Order: sequence, then structure tokens, then C-alpha cells
Amino acid sequence: MGHDSLPQRPDPSDPYAREAQTFPSLSGEMSARVAAFGAEETLADGALLFRRGDRSVDFFLCLDGAIEIFDTDVSGHECVVHAHVPRQFTGELDLFNDRTILVTGRARGETRVVRVGRAEFRRMMAAEPDIGEIVMRAFILRRVGMLLHGTAGVALVGPAHAADTARIETFLSRNALPHRRIDTERDADAAGFMECFALSDADLPVVVAEGRALRNPSNAQLADALGLASAVDPDHVHDVAVVGAGPAGLASAVYAASEGLDTIVIESIAPGGQAGTSSKIENYLGFPTGISGQALAGRAQVQAQKFGARLLVSRSAAGIDCDATPYTIRLDDGATLKAHAVVVATGARYRKLDLPLYPELEGNGIYYAATAMEAGLCAAQTAVVIGGGNSAGQAAIYLSRTAGHVHMLVRGAGLAATMSRYLIERIEASDKITLHPFTEVTELEGEKHLKALTWTHRQSGESQRHDVGALFVMIGAQPNTDWLDGCVELDQAGFVKTGSGETFFCSSAHGIFAVGDVRSGSVKRVASGVGEGSVVVSAIHRYLESVAQ
Repeated sequence: MGHDSLPQRPDPSDPYAREAQTFPSLSGEMSARVAAFGAEETLADGALLFRRGDRSVDFFLCLDGAIEIFDTDVSGHECVVHAHVPRQFTGELDLFNDRTILVTGRARGETRVVRVGRAEFRRMMAAEPDIGEIVMRAFILRRVGMLLHGTAGVALVGPAHAADTARIETFLSRNALPHRRIDTERDADAAGFMECFALSDADLPVVVAEGRALRNPSNAQLADALGLASAVDPDHVHDVAVVGAGPAGLASAVYAASEGLDTIVIESIAPGGQAGTSSKIENYLGFPTGISGQALAGRAQVQAQKFGARLLVSRSAAGIDCDATPYTIRLDDGATLKAHAVVVATGARYRKLDLPLYPELEGNGIYYAATAMEAGLCAAQTAVVIGGGNSAGQAAIYLSRTAGHVHMLVRGAGLAATMSRYLIERIEASDKITLHPFTEVTELEGEKHLKALTWTHRQSGESQRHDVGALFVMIGAQPNTDWLDGCVELDQAGFVKTGSGETFFCSSAHGIFAVGDVRSGSVKRVASGVGEGSVVVSAIHRYLESVAQ
């Protein structure tokens, strides 16, 4: 019997193959408990329960009949994702926020359901933890399935090696927005798409969504078009505004919201910060086999929203008025929001090399993170990683799986002073990674994409030229504190200075706190950032109590 006749085994990583967890059926007793939080309705065949693009939809439990969940692809064709039968429930992660939903639900045949409104849904999740655990696991798996299968009718059309294609792909992926990528350099479907939407090469990259073609949209424009952004009430005063959604900021949001504080989080790109770009974090407590930075950030984001925190993505803080309280934060789109307390968790931005052609090649062969996307772009080619910290070590190990060879360049004598021992041992054991001490990149080559580079030994002066597929620059970062407008005291390097003892995370301005990488003297580790973000909430409570008196 030939291989072609063998039955195909389901992909174990595909949530749709794990139907008992992704689309679970509740017991009769659990269904009765859910029903107590809602109201029963009878729907005619074809009646819509919710439509793609709606916000703040309700949670539905099917009692009789079926609820059909379907998606419309970029060509306008319907695709049924799943049909919920009695004792199954609708929904995915958008039930925890006010973003637009990605699919449509309708009754198939006469259908009886229990409708649970948003407020009652949150109350149910808190009051019925066993049901909440089943629902939360299902919601996460459903979103993973949508990402894997490209559900939601969104297509990114453009050359894979273009900087803006990479930017948009990163934004969509890190914000867990399902999409399909069509590489105009290699994909046979690309010509049809471009002809259908009357696109030329000059228009690329393009995001096709809801029957529209968005030509090289900014992250903010993309967020608005896909329903990721939400409106801000400038008159509403939040208890806490967390600026930055890296590990420290997300931890602050989880603990503040779980303790009943009205919490809003502002993030310019995507949850996770620099940690969100790590391919695998193996020394984070509780994950002995490791976890990717994006997975860790995604779970933390859902956790914060589960407790009621609001997340503003694709909006960054442009300034703050600290002359009066509550504080007013100005956003880059001109909007403002108010908060009694502010947590500065803006982290740091990547340091760059001062070389000719560097700006032109950023995103076109020069990267600051080694994720599956970047690894795919330099598969079977030579990759160069600059830096001696843990992020550089994790990147080199990850890239060595697919790259032809990985060269690590460090300015110093080695890795012992800057990298964890377990990473050093793996690098030393790999025959696909070569370490070059006392070495730096001195020249770049390429027009639209990086093609080659030259590195030079700092002691001998000897130079070598190599054809490379990608250069990963991981040489530290500078603090993101420009937006603070002199409101708080900074150290010489621009990091926020904080106190000691009970005021450990307090800045020089009462009610403004700093956690994570942006804080002067902080330990640049994911775990320490999470710890700081959780502990600062105690100081916030003390401050809010003093303000209320």
C-alpha cells in the first residue's frame, strides 16, 4: 500500500482536532448553572445571534437546535467554523474586551438558547470557577485555531522581505489577529488578488479586509480598520493607567484589576514588550519546558481582561500633564485619558548600529527579534546575531534549527559575564553556532534587502565578508521616557529614579510609579518585571487611600 492511501493523522497542534476542549459540551448540571445567569430565547431558522464586526456581543448556550459559526473569506465565500449543538456555548477571547468580533453566528433550524449578557457573563466566570476554567480554555484554543487556519477573511499581500510587510505581519501576529499572508514573491494566488483589487507593486503591502484594500496602512490605521482600537472617554477618571504592556505592565494590570481597581493599559504595538519577541524563555518559573514570549504575553493579556482591565493597543502615550491630579495622559492620536495613579512600564527601545545603509535595511534583513516569521525568512541561509545577553543566546539557539549556520558576534571576550550558563552550554554544544569574540559588524551590503556584511576583529583588525540572510541586533536598549515631559526625576541614562522601602516603586511625583526595565536599577529579567508589576499594586492602594482621605 502506498503512502498516498494512508489515512492522514490529525495535527496534534491544531485545536480543531481537540474538539472536546475547543468545543466542549457542558454537563446537564453545569448547563443549568449557566442558565441561571441568563434568559431563554427561541430563534427561527437563520436568525442571527451576532454578526462579524459587532462589539460587546453576548454569550450563548445552546439548548436545542444548533448555532452555526461561520466566517467569510476575502473572496466573499462562507466557511462554517463549527456548529454548536445542545450544551455547547459560543464565544472566544473577544468576549473579554470590546473589540469587534471576527465571526458570525446564526440559528440552524429552530433553536433554543440561553443568552447571557456581558455583565452577567463576567459574574458567572467569577462565581462558577469550574465552568470558567472550561470556558477560558475553549476561548484560548478557539483563537489559536483561528490563527492557525487564517480565519477572519483578512489577507496580507506583499513581498515577504519588505520592511512594511514584516511590520504589518508582526503587528497582526503579536496581537493574535488571524490572517493569511500572500507572498507576492512566491505565491501563485498573488496575481489574482492584485488584479481583483486593481493593485500595483507600488501599492504593496496591502491588507485586504471587509472587501477593502488598505494600502500600506500604519499600525494605528490597521487597528482601527480591524476593530482592534476602542474609544476613550476623556472625562472618565480611571483608578490606574498602566503605560506599557510588557511583562511588568501586564502584571500591574492583572493584579490591579483583580483587586477591583478601574484599570486601563496603553500599548503602542502589542502586549509583551521586548519579552514578547523571545522565541523561548526557558528559565521562567513554572515552565520547565519553556514558553515563548508571545504565548506568555497572550495569556497575561487575557488574564488582565478577564478581571476587567481595558487594553488600548496601537496607541502610545505622547505626554502627561502632571501639574494637577488626577493626571491627564495625552495619546499620540490626540485623545486624552485621566487616572488617579500612573504606572510607567514603557520599557526600552532597541539600540541600533551606526552604519551606512542601516536605516534602509531595518526590517529588510535587519531584525530585533527571532520569531518564526524571521526564522522563515532566513531559512537555510547564514544568520548573524550580535549581542551577548540571554535574548541573543535564545535567538541563536532558535535560529540554528532552520538557518544554514549562525554566527554570534560579541565585542567582549565571551558570554560568561552576560548570559545564563544553560544557554552558554547549548551554544557551545551546537555545531551550527560559531561564537566570535572581540568582533563587530563594520559594513553592510544590499539595496532592497540585506545581502552581505563585513565583520572585523577589534584586536587583530582582520575583516571577513559573508553573504547573510539576516542580521539580528540584540545589543541592549534605551529607556522610553521621552513622553514623561520632565514630570519625574530620571537618572543620567534616562531611566526613572524611584525610592526605597515602602516607596520602592514611587517616582519623584506622587502617584506616578515605575516598574520593569524603565525603572533605574531594575534587573532586566522577565520574572523580575512580573514581580515588580505585581508588588507595585500595594503602593498604588496606599496612594489611592491617601488621596481619598
